[in-house]
Amino acid sequence: MDSAQNGKTRGSRRTIGGEKPEKSLSGKLLLLTILFVMIAEVLIFVPSVANTRMRWLEDRLRTAAAASLVVEGWEDMELPRPIQNDALMATGTKSIALKTDGMSRLIASTDMPHTVDQQYDLTSVSPLVAIHDAFVTMFSGGDRIIRVYGPVEGDKMMIDVVMEEGPLYRAMLVYGRNVFFLSLLISFITAGLVFVAINSIMIRPIRRMTASMQAFSAEPNNPDRIIEPRDNGDELGIAERHLEAMQRELQNTLKEQQHLADLGLAVSKINHDMRNILASAQLMSDRLAMVDDPVVKRFAPKLIRTMDRAAAYTREVLAYGRAQEAEPTRRRVQFDALVADVRDMLIIDPEINPQAADAADEPPIDFVIDVPDGLELEADSEQLFRVIHNLCRNAIQALHAEDDDDPAIIRRVTVSARVNDGVAAIEIDDTGPGMPPKARENLFTAFHGSARAGGTGLGLAIAHELVRAHGGSIELVEKPGSGTMFRITLPCQPAQPTQARPAATIEPIRLKEPGE
Repeated sequence: MDSAQNGKTRGSRRTIGGEKPEKSLSGKLLLLTILFVMIAEVLIFVPSVANTRMRWLEDRLRTAAAASLVVEGWEDMELPRPIQNDALMATGTKSIALKTDGMSRLIASTDMPHTVDQQYDLTSVSPLVAIHDAFVTMFSGGDRIIRVYGPVEGDKMMIDVVMEEGPLYRAMLVYGRNVFFLSLLISFITAGLVFVAINSIMIRPIRRMTASMQAFSAEPNNPDRIIEPRDNGDELGIAERHLEAMQRELQNTLKEQQHLADLGLAVSKINHDMRNILASAQLMSDRLAMVDDPVVKRFAPKLIRTMDRAAAYTREVLAYGRAQEAEPTRRRVQFDALVADVRDMLIIDPEINPQAADAADEPPIDFVIDVPDGLELEADSEQLFRVIHNLCRNAIQALHAEDDDDPAIIRRVTVSARVNDGVAAIEIDDTGPGMPPKARENLFTAFHGSARAGGTGLGLAIAHELVRAHGGSIELVEKPGSGTMFRITLPCQPAQPTQARPAATIEPIRLKEPGE
């Protein structure tokens, strides 16, 4: 089993490390970086190639202007043909014309073409026009004859040349080729640096978290599979710390679930044998009821009802182990009698009134039944008994747990009920120390919502489940002063009390009966 899980984990890790480059996050990042740098180079290339063309043409005009200065003193003479050819060859043009002070003069010319394909005025060129002309030149093939004119030395002199576009075309192709290879080099260098940086800062931590999640999913009960977060404050460091907390919480939850499963199995085994023991105890209690003794006759009915309830609980324990209670069997229940039965059970509860204690030394706890005489509710009597019993038992345990033994302190548990518009509201109130904050946070949660040390919190969890099964609700009520109050709301159609509401009956819960 472990080897199979380890093999699965190793296979998962190989999947992470063996991804195809084009499908991995780092490979995609590298390709995107190259693409974006190339796009940036293209955006830079467009204006730069236009600027290169303009500089090239301006250099031709300046060269032609320099050649014109050589013949500036030959005002009334035509230049000899060898000199004209040298000037045209030096400037790479077919004709050079000079315009000064409104006068134009042809400096040199040879083999003039019949037509000029395009004319360019460099006096004032906008950036968009320069970009447009540059791309026209690059896509023209270099076979055109162009005329270019513009000022040199300010506005005193205008130079006008006619030339072939081929040299300009070839110069722009060389520039474009150089820019392309330079852009590729810059793209790969930039992408490599970005890849190394981001791979170290982001990709490796992400792969580490991914590997941890896959390993943890393969062995969630293994503490070694929990990620060890790095000690840094960036987003990935925070994510690793949250992942560690989530894995630990999930691992604890799995342990608790396994513990509950083992507990349920143990309870089921115990329950099997307990039912047999209770069956024998029921037979003995039935015979004990026939003994002609006043004390026995007084306690025998309570003992028989207690044994019956215990037997019923053992039948229902398996249903609770499946996280559900039996559906309530609704009957008319006399609520004041049910609460009185709860009080009598609490009097003889050994955990609340230990037999080794002395009643004279232990301050009594008043149990107040503030219920209208004859109030009837529609509910499952056994389940409602369990709800009231669990809540009252918790209240009395909280009162007994107080360290202060001052006899002037009031220790009282009050059970009251009222009915309005077919809805019964039952309140269990005590004058104890109140519910601690931790218990409030996990209220009605088994094994977490206990208000006392060593408690399991099952009483509140069971009460909550039973009340919900009746279609009602149970809540902790905030009240001024100390103490704890729970309010139970049950939908019902009870019979209205036939007598006036009597004064509340108060009976102290003591360790021993008077006269013992």
